[in-house]
Amino acid sequence: MDIKDTARPLDGAGVSAFLRSLPAKPSLLGLGEARHFVEELGEVRNEIFRHLVEHEGYRSFAIESDCLRGLVVDDHITTGTGTLDDVMEHGFSHRFGGIPANRELVRWMRAYNEGHDEKLRFYGFDGPLEYWAESPRQALTALHGLLDGPLPCTRETLDALLGSDDRWTNEATVMDPSQSIGQSADAQRLRVLADDLVALLDTQAPRLSARDRERAALYGRTAVGLLRYHHWMADTSPARISRLSGLRDAMMAANLCAVAEHGPAMVYASNLHLQRNKSSMPLGDQQVEWWSAGAITATRLGDRYAFLASAFGTAGGDTAPPDTVEGLLSTLPWDHSLVDAHRLARVVTDAAGRISRDFAYFPLDPAQLDMIDGVVFLKRATFAGWGQPG
Repeated sequence: MDIKDTARPLDGAGVSAFLRSLPAKPSLLGLGEARHFVEELGEVRNEIFRHLVEHEGYRSFAIESDCLRGLVVDDHITTGTGTLDDVMEHGFSHRFGGIPANRELVRWMRAYNEGHDEKLRFYGFDGPLEYWAESPRQALTALHGLLDGPLPCTRETLDALLGSDDRWTNEATVMDPSQSIGQSADAQRLRVLADDLVALLDTQAPRLSARDRERAALYGRTAVGLLRYHHWMADTSPARISRLSGLRDAMMAANLCAVAEHGPAMVYASNLHLQRNKSSMPLGDQQVEWWSAGAITATRLGDRYAFLASAFGTAGGDTAPPDTVEGLLSTLPWDHSLVDAHRLARVVTDAAGRISRDFAYFPLDPAQLDMIDGVVFLKRATFAGWGQPG
């Protein structure tokens, strides 16, 4: 089999053919980023999503961004709340609101909803965190506000226990666990109250509207997840960062499973968060390993989860050597290709793993291709100015 026999041009017909080749229609179709802030990949993603909406019945989009901020975007595209500028400023984390392709996606989804009765939905599925984490205030108080009495505490009690948000968002805790308040008496009390509020939500579900039930469940997952994350921020064991990485992806997976209930949905995030195999990355003198959100979600959804990894031939000034998977894919005749990963695995048995000079680029691993359903391959990729390494 020739390398060309594994691929086809990346277009609507190719996307539909790929979906038909899967054992089941996916509730979640993940498109992974080999690197954040790549302009062409965002544009390709938008084209794929438009095709999925118009021809395959997809109605939801989820992105690796703060799940609570994502509510701002969802309100805008479903009801027109807020201006596009405000939504891009306040509806995304990780600087993703400044990406032109994200702005165009939100604009298009809003325009689509204005002309259709069946509305598109937008979700952030990351927690309000990366390695440091936000205060659990927003999630806890919003959940508390949706519930009816008798409640396990007053709003004033929550405010007193939470204290200043600054003590939760201290970024120094990333490297210095002694600065975390996650195992303080106040934090421990808040974990108990969060559990009580989530339990109370189940008893009050019948009195809530579908919208409020969905949001209350999100607030509950987020509050419990953030307090758990802060608890382990104060851990001093060598496994601390791996544990935190795993907790973050477990929160992502819980949000993705909730999105799947409204599926089918397209999911967009780093390859590391969507792949089925164990994720790994260097951090200082450590090698951090954890099970990704994709791996966790796949155990729950089975064949209803599908994953397209992305890869680039030349990214910035870094060109793939000819004996790597990306180097071999660079010989394809199309600028953008959709590759059958299982066929590719049979063709590139002797391919070397790419070692990229860009620390933010995560190459394809030849040994893990059978864990991927397909590859979106771009011959050339351009980094946005704010996404340049260093």
